Amino acid sequence: MTARPAHPRRELLRELLLALLPLLATVTLLGLITQPAYIALTNGGKGLSPYAYQGLVQDLLQYRVATLDPQVTPEERTERYQQALSSASNRKQYAYLNDLEASDEFRLSAVQHGLEQRTPQGLQRAINEAVALNNLVRDYSADQGAAYERAFVELRRALIGSAIFSGLLSLVLILRALLLWRADQVRAQRREDRQREALRLASHEMRRPLQALLLAADALRSARDEGMQQRLLTQIEDSAAQLASRADLTRLNDLYLDVTLRVQPTDLGELVRRFSSSRVHVTAPSPLVWPVDANRVRQMLENLVENAVKYTQGTVEVTLDAPGGAPRVQVRDHGPGISDELRGRVFLPYERGPQSLGPGSGLGLPLVRRYAHAHGGDVMLNHAPGGGLLITLTFGQAVTQVAAPVPVRKLTPG
Repeated sequence: MTARPAHPRRELLRELLLALLPLLATVTLLGLITQPAYIALTNGGKGLSPYAYQGLVQDLLQYRVATLDPQVTPEERTERYQQALSSASNRKQYAYLNDLEASDEFRLSAVQHGLEQRTPQGLQRAINEAVALNNLVRDYSADQGAAYERAFVELRRALIGSAIFSGLLSLVLILRALLLWRADQVRAQRREDRQREALRLASHEMRRPLQALLLAADALRSARDEGMQQRLLTQIEDSAAQLASRADLTRLNDLYLDVTLRVQPTDLGELVRRFSSSRVHVTAPSPLVWPVDANRVRQMLENLVENAVKYTQGTVEVTLDAPGGAPRVQVRDHGPGISDELRGRVFLPYERGPQSLGPGSGLGLPLVRRYAHAHGGDVMLNHAPGGGLLITLTFGQAVTQVAAPVPVRKLTPG
């Protein structure tokens, strides 16, 4: 299993940028959406004040009253006139005066001109112009208030919208973080499951050579014949080599999960004849050489023969042939057989056949199929003629391979 290359700094920078994304997006969104409202408010200054226009009208009316009231002294009348003229000539106090004069025909200069005539008719024209300007500024103030209201409404919508957007974006980032965390958990669990599976398979496959080694070592203690001692030592060597082949902790994935074969031309007949015993009848031509991983083929045959012996008390027949040019091994027992429903499940881990005559874990047949596929073949279960089960193991061209292993040093001389 290949791990992804880690780039801590790059990943840290990416996560920091993603964490800042809601802030940057919110600021940008607020800046864009509130720009029209900002322009409207800044152009409006502190707002339109109509009091100067009202004061002008009031000054003109007071001057008019002063001209009509005989009780008003000339000095007071002159004072009223100067006050009204001062109001009419000071343009700076009238907000938006240029806009108002551009929108209609009324002018502040007409007010001043009417006053300067010092006639009732001129005063009346000045009052009419001032009243008209006051009405214009009142309408303009109402329009500006409506514009301000619209700007505030848009600003409120922008704030609410940006808050919703920021909240949704934060939610998406939180969900993303949760999904990444969950994916890491799943990957970690998957790695742990694969490691457990590899260890279980290794334990399953080490059991047979370990038992053979212990039995041979025990028999060696009481063996007096030199020939028997040599045979037992050879068996111990073979069991030790099998243990080394199946328990290499640095290659558990290659051995049991992502199977990587060490292929070399091998006499399959010699491998098959190893399993000949009082209960196992072997028929195998010699030589039948084929490029395989000898250790993995031996594991397949061990599982198939052990499975057949376990489910029957009669003879097990093992046959090696090559009907189409490619090798084929058939293992036939005379036991109770297997149902069609169970036959489709026995290649799944921990699925077992009928009640066996001994303990088992249900890992043997799934491993056989995995090794068979790696060798370009397959393993199939069929009903044997006359009863029992017929298991057929076929070989093709191995699809994954590495260099052949270095031979194990022998314990026996020669």
